[in-house]
Amino acid sequence: MSFSKKHGYSSNPAIRFREAAPEGLRYAIIQCAYDFLNYDQIRTCLCRTLVQAPDSYNWSEIPNIRDEVMGLIGDAEWYKVYDAVEDLVSYIEDRRGYDAAVEFAGKINSIFEDIGAGWQVMAHEGVVMRGDADFEGAVASSHSVLGATGFDVAQREIREALADLSRRPEADLTGAIHHALGALEVTLRYIHGSEGDLNSLATKVGLPKPLDEALKKMWGYSSNFGRHVSPTKVPTADDAQLIVHLSSAYCKYLVSIPKV
Repeated sequence: MSFSKKHGYSSNPAIRFREAAPEGLRYAIIQCAYDFLNYDQIRTCLCRTLVQAPDSYNWSEIPNIRDEVMGLIGDAEWYKVYDAVEDLVSYIEDRRGYDAAVEFAGKINSIFEDIGAGWQVMAHEGVVMRGDADFEGAVASSHSVLGATGFDVAQREIREALADLSRRPEADLTGAIHHALGALEVTLRYIHGSEGDLNSLATKVGLPKPLDEALKKMWGYSSNFGRHVSPTKVPTADDAQLIVHLSSAYCKYLVSIPKV
């Protein structure tokens, strides 16, 4: 742990970017990978990710292969940089073992947090979208509670919503909204024991007002943006993230209500 974090002198900055990979981040990723691999191994992994052939005239580790590696990561499209992180995690696990891969992923996440990248490495998920602390808390706790209480379909829908937000180079915003509201709908159906839609079930599961009305309004929003695709009705990234956030919080709350 760094001096600043150990003594409480640092705080995580707000999310500054998602659809970008600044030069400093690219450099830090390679330096982090070098703690576990040599430059020749890093080059092998990057060439596989970027579908490039290694320079057969580069034999010496430093400076030739090192400089080639920096050129590869420096010229990559922003979204391929995050693909490279995923592949480096797998490559390190294959060469150095699971613990080394976990350590590498942890270091990368610290870099993402320090620089304000809206991404994180998650076990079995790869690089996925990172939101603010409230968003992360709602999604993580909902996912955990739904799994622990047997709401497996709803848990899968929340996971799919997060995956849609995390798609690169363009997030599937309508898909995220569709899956988030799908998690809510299937949770309500299980609780009430009927096959109604979210709109009709919102008032039948014991939700206090105006929480039931808020659910209906979310359903109306999803009908406009998440179910009926239109070139004139395109949700923003903030809109989609809000729906996933609210749906996660509602799902966690709903499973605490006794079955009607």
